[in-house]
Amino acid sequence: MVRENMKKTAETSAPLLTEIAERWSPRAYDTTYEVSKEDLTSILEAGRWAPSASNLQPWRFSVVTRGEELHTAIVEQSMSGFNAAWVPNASSVIFISVPAITQDGNAYPIAWFDAGLAAQNMMIQAQALGLATHPISGYNHEVVTELLGLEKDRNSIAAIVLGKSTDPSTLSAPAQEREVAPRTRLSLDEIVLHGLN
Repeated sequence: MVRENMKKTAETSAPLLTEIAERWSPRAYDTTYEVSKEDLTSILEAGRWAPSASNLQPWRFSVVTRGEELHTAIVEQSMSGFNAAWVPNASSVIFISVPAITQDGNAYPIAWFDAGLAAQNMMIQAQALGLATHPISGYNHEVVTELLGLEKDRNSIAAIVLGKSTDPSTLSAPAQEREVAPRTRLSLDEIVLHGLN
């Protein structure tokens, strides 16, 4: 039985937006599906309009699409282990990069936070479009930074795998088990340290 777009709706203590409650990170992707330019543009726009400290917008997005030479090079040279088996099947990968330092030469840790906000915006927008996403950091960041030709002091920090989910049976046995396992999170009591009594 094909279980495309399998739902794993979050069990929550209060109502959430549907796109948040239903977004999860599949690894089984349809190898024939191609994200349209219109949908990709919409997703990137969502990232562009994320909140940003002092409106500096440190994020930059690099999209590599299945079938392109750059996509093949990145997959073959930077993906290893678990991710190497399933990432190539997705339609596209959006690599996110940020500068290591500010224009004044100081450390720039808030850039990572801003990039995370942009990533979440993009994943929620993709969910609203009926697409699947899976954020990853398990790749060789130095290799990707070099292959993308990023400017000096700008580094690839994470990526969003994007496409259409498909039947978990396309995955190897260990990955299948993780694919169909229930979603879990720590309870609010465990993560809210102050303010919710």
